[in-house]
Amino acid sequence: MTFEYDNKGKFFTEVISKNPLDVLVQTTTHLIQGTIHVHRDERLKDELDEISAFLALTDVKILNAEGKTLHQNDFVAIQRNQIVWVIPEENKKDEESLL
Repeated sequence: MTFEYDNKGKFFTEVISKNPLDVLVQTTTHLIQGTIHVHRDERLKDELDEISAFLALTDVKILNAEGKTLHQNDFVAIQRNQIVWVIPEENKKDEESLL
């Protein structure tokens, strides 16, 4: 890994820092539970608005309508035009605590 420094001592690297965010993703055919990695200082919406054709998820479970795991994998790329909605898991936990 290489580091470059500017005249103020700030360093730059080729490594892109991202924060993991657990989400539920509804596609046109499946419900997917996984982790999206969002650039630091950006929102989930910013990541969803990217122009690339696919959205990368890690630690993925593809679920059926009853919540049973159909497939499990370390990585999946979802075609963005197949996404219906995305819910951060932290919001789901907050809702459950209110009940």
